[in-house]
Amino acid sequence: MSTKIKDFTNGNIFSQLVIFSFPLFLSNLLQILYNMVDMIIVGHVLGKEGISAVSVGGDISHFMTFIAMGFSNAAQVIIAKYVGRNERDKLFKFVGTTAGFLFICALCISILSFIFKNQLLFIMNTPLESYNEALNYSVVSMLGLVFIYGYNVVSAILRGMGDSKHPFIFISIAAILNVLLDLLFVINLELGAKGAAIATVLSQGLSFVLCLIYLNKNAKLYCLIGPISVFYKWDKYMLKELIGLGVPMAIKTASIQISKLFVNSWINSYGIAVSAFSGIANKISNISNLISAALNTSGSTMVSQNIAAKNYNRVNKILVSLGLISISVAIGVSCIFVLFPREIIGIFTKEETVLAIGNKYIPIAILLFFGSAFRAIMNALINGSGNNNINFVTAILDGIVLRIGLAIIFGLLCNMKYYGFWLGDALAGFTPFFIGIVFYFSNKWKTYK
Repeated sequence: MSTKIKDFTNGNIFSQLVIFSFPLFLSNLLQILYNMVDMIIVGHVLGKEGISAVSVGGDISHFMTFIAMGFSNAAQVIIAKYVGRNERDKLFKFVGTTAGFLFICALCISILSFIFKNQLLFIMNTPLESYNEALNYSVVSMLGLVFIYGYNVVSAILRGMGDSKHPFIFISIAAILNVLLDLLFVINLELGAKGAAIATVLSQGLSFVLCLIYLNKNAKLYCLIGPISVFYKWDKYMLKELIGLGVPMAIKTASIQISKLFVNSWINSYGIAVSAFSGIANKISNISNLISAALNTSGSTMVSQNIAAKNYNRVNKILVSLGLISISVAIGVSCIFVLFPREIIGIFTKEETVLAIGNKYIPIAILLFFGSAFRAIMNALINGSGNNNINFVTAILDGIVLRIGLAIIFGLLCNMKYYGFWLGDALAGFTPFFIGIVFYFSNKWKTYK
């Protein structure tokens, strides 16, 4: 039977990795770009108060997606495992179980975050000057959370089957719509940060709907045919497998976000200018993760398929190819940032107080770029192996112990203030690489059940 599912257990590894990763990279880039558009447009209309509001609101919004990110990544790995073992008859039942479970999760997180919205802003040390705008941005994001979860699920389904092209197409349409809606809501209707959030939610909703329509139209080609009851009558074994891998991945995502909230909370306490640059620094950090996230996602799918097929030598070649690409990119991006730091930061703001803070940020940015590069290599192995224990260890060490620990050491004990918090966060980004090295030589990645 004709199918759109990609088999990565054969063929040229480097070309497969590049072809699969490139649309993922573009998708990640577009997501970051339309978040940056929110900050740029609001920043030029409301000044540093607007940048701070979008920064704080964006941090809270991103934190709320930790379950979607963790469980979607787990679903992608498990789907790839089924493909690698040629167990395609299990795909639809697993997709139904995953989608139904995460829909309930989205509703619960949305309700809880709305109830405790003021407490979240208080924890973030939100500056008084930007509090109302940050609250408006956060509330809209909370109400639209189900669309963000939905898009993550359908994208993970496609990625697990080796399709990175269609998620890119849908997110491209959403990115264009987001810019147009930003101009309408923020500038024409003068809705401020709330308008930017509305634009983002509507754009994400469109991506989700388009993905659903596409999957429904091509259900046979993705082996997704079966009774609708799978979406509410979940398979117990599959749910257990999803939770077993999804929980440590969600903890890893959540712990990293919690540590970032902790770091950004302290940073916000240093004043509005620092809070504004913190939002810009977060975007630079996101840019550093562009290639890393794309290679991690594509590498995880390829590694999972080949471990399931017991092609261990091919897994080694995948990791080598990941290293060549990610480190080369880190060198190139670092050179660009060293040569044009003021021009890059100036895209967001022209205020000298904010630009001055950025001058000392260059070494931290370079650490972020290389941390992302090395992290991509071993995260692909760690995630692709489906090993619950190693994912949990990585989550605790990377997300909490080292990120918060190093931030406190440099920021408070060494009295480096907000630069110390940024430095600690950047150094902690290398953690998955060192854990992955130990995991690789233990050969435990070969025992995927």
